[in-house]
Amino acid sequence: MDPHPDAEWRNYVGLFCASCALVTGAVTVLNYQVDPYLTHQWQTPSVQRLRPGREKLSAWGKTYALAKFKPAVLYVGNSRTELGLPTRAPAFAGQDVFNGALSGASLADAMDMARHAAHVGQLKTVVWGMDPPSFSMEIGNTDFNRELVAEGPLYLWRRGLLDARRALAFDMTADSVRLLRGSLGRDCRSSLAFYGQRDDACVRDRIESLGGTGAVIIPRVREYLRGEGPTAEAMTALQRSLADLCAAGTGIRLYLNPTHAMTADALYWAGKWPALETWQRALAQLGERHRAAGCDVRIFDFSGFNSVTTEAIPQVSHRSSMQYYWETSHYRSNVGAMILARMYGVGDAPQDFGVELLPDTVDSHLAAMRLARDRYHREHPEETRMVRAVAAER
Repeated sequence: MDPHPDAEWRNYVGLFCASCALVTGAVTVLNYQVDPYLTHQWQTPSVQRLRPGREKLSAWGKTYALAKFKPAVLYVGNSRTELGLPTRAPAFAGQDVFNGALSGASLADAMDMARHAAHVGQLKTVVWGMDPPSFSMEIGNTDFNRELVAEGPLYLWRRGLLDARRALAFDMTADSVRLLRGSLGRDCRSSLAFYGQRDDACVRDRIESLGGTGAVIIPRVREYLRGEGPTAEAMTALQRSLADLCAAGTGIRLYLNPTHAMTADALYWAGKWPALETWQRALAQLGERHRAAGCDVRIFDFSGFNSVTTEAIPQVSHRSSMQYYWETSHYRSNVGAMILARMYGVGDAPQDFGVELLPDTVDSHLAAMRLARDRYHREHPEETRMVRAVAAER
């Protein structure tokens, strides 16, 4: 019989623990150094390399970039703003601009991104894209860990610990190995290479993988109807968020995204039109209150039925793509340039594209939108039929 069984057992446990610690440390160092998801990169060679079309942990990369870049101008919102608002615009010539919008973001996500950017830098301007369905306090972007939002001092030090902790993950290890082997995917560049705006090549690759623009038209309308907003809770939260930005001297431009007319029509056939009008009236009042308090805030509506949003879809035009839209939910950069031109008076935009929401004129604007909606039904019977079918599924 072994006279020292306890000592051998302790040696075994010690060796096992040391081996586990060694493997864990090696995996963490590997993933942290390779950083396949660009969680802590800014203006490094890694940012410029071709990567898979689907970005993972985009919120991690963008919150880190904001802490390093400290832009004067920030865009926030969901994927519509991320794809559509160009970071190079005449309105912001000579200023550092970053597109901090996140795919799938709700109002709550956008608020936290703005709060983070304001804490790590000095924001001069915030441009904020919104939609009725995503105007809620639910968590829309599930990768947006709220630990990423700056709260106190030493953010980058704390962030390093968060990145190291995230590096200890199986999915990251697998992608690190694939990246080193050259098999991860080389479709397009990260949004960080374009100061936060999504690479058009990524969007094009994704749409083509789904069968082209025509195949995505109806699924995107369905997705648009799923959101729970607009909610009263979100309006109260937006009031507080704007007050904080105003107190810091930040100028704010909020805008309603110009999703295709089929999405606005879907809200009508789904019985959500009265809620949409109530929401727009509330936004007009919200802007007026903040301006009365001395804040530079304006709110514009680019949605509904105008010369941009009523563009014919492939099923009607028989073209494979659209001039202004990737599909019914996401607009292209040329539309984003028109949004900025209308809000800042620098550049060109169609006369009927973009109306400022003001208490004195919001009712006439809504009345005009109802007339435009009825005209859309007469002039676009095929799109109307398709939207009615989607609304009837609910």
